Amino acid sequence: QVHLMESGGGSVQAGGTVKLSCVASGLTSRSYCLAWFRQAPGKEREVVATINTSSGRTYYPDSEKGRSTISRDNAKDTVYLEMTSLKPEDAAKYYCAAYSAFSDFCYIGKDAYNTWGQGTQVTVSS
Repeated sequence: QVHLMESGGGSVQAGGTVKLSCVASGLTSRSYCLAWFRQAPGKEREVVATINTSSGRTYYPDSEKGRSTISRDNAKDTVYLEMTSLKPEDAAKYYCAAYSAFSDFCYIGKDAYNTWGQGTQVTVSS
């Protein structure tokens, strides 16, 4: 059974950078889609970035292109999310999510992901 554990959240000043980590355990499939989602109070959970652990193919919504970077270290079973130029509206709980992938295409909808971490809180102060 896959287990995900996020870390790296905290309070960051607007304009600053944060790097989140997600350690995955119990990975048995050849390939997984790992994604970062965030959810602010009263808002829908939205995708921030996805990555295929086998091909390294990534996806970012337009709002994150050039600002966020998802990467993986397969030797450490860890996926990272680095976000720069943080804005107050980036404040949210950030979740790592995964599903066993059958291609290098990763879905961006949260319903595709069957394993979730507990989340890590990011607060942005102006």
